[in-house]
Amino acid sequence: MTLITEQPSRFDHLDRMTVREILENINMEDATVHLAVRKVIPQIEKLVNEILKRMKQGGRLFYIGAGTSGRLGILDASEVPPTFGMPDDVVIGLIAGGDSAIRKAVEAAEDDYNQAWKDLMQYNINDKDTLVGIAASGRTPYVIGGVREARKHGVLTACITCNPGTPLEKEVDIPIVAVVGPEFITGSTRLKAGTATKMILNMITTSTMIKLGRVKGNKMVDMQLTNQKLVNRGTRIIMEELGLPEEEARRRLLKYGSVRRVLEEHGKENK
Repeated sequence: MTLITEQPSRFDHLDRMTVREILENINMEDATVHLAVRKVIPQIEKLVNEILKRMKQGGRLFYIGAGTSGRLGILDASEVPPTFGMPDDVVIGLIAGGDSAIRKAVEAAEDDYNQAWKDLMQYNINDKDTLVGIAASGRTPYVIGGVREARKHGVLTACITCNPGTPLEKEVDIPIVAVVGPEFITGSTRLKAGTATKMILNMITTSTMIKLGRVKGNKMVDMQLTNQKLVNRGTRIIMEELGLPEEEARRRLLKYGSVRRVLEEHGKENK
């Protein structure tokens, strides 16, 4: 049986389309992705609640994947520290073939059932942690082997895939299956499947960090001040929250090093 993500595109003769037609048709296909993601919100909610339980006990979140799936996991993990001020060892993304595979495909790396667990063992993964296997096809050996072994060791496991009834779905505690349908280019899962995956990853980490107290109101009060843009953003937040002029808000931000610290110190001063 052909996987849904491998079925022929609904569009033919792509090479005869104008650029405008290609763009409009891709956009039309992308417009359906959020509907597929909406259907799996209950599963995402279940996963986030379980992640929260474990993180409050010192647990971590791991992503494993190959190719586009692995890169998306690494992208999401890498954004957590600067956005939410978390240590870089709380959300960890791993890709088949190692870091060199982030930029360039490593042939056959995804076909090894045993390598993911070896990679995870370098981080001393344990039963307080959560592992999310990402594979649009639901058949990637690297991912299946990783979640299978992790589950045997008491790690909570989940998956993100875009095909129902796959081997990966059957190996995890919480399957998230967003069925986005055939791709615009037949089998090119960097398109709709990749978009759905990115949306789900955004939802997982954003909701987790909010519930861990890393957002105040709608502001990133724990973001790292790693460049001028973020210093300016932090300054604006302080101005809005405390009603301070820009110069004073910036002075306090640079003195205390984070928006949260500024707000906390202001609270102490005004008790």
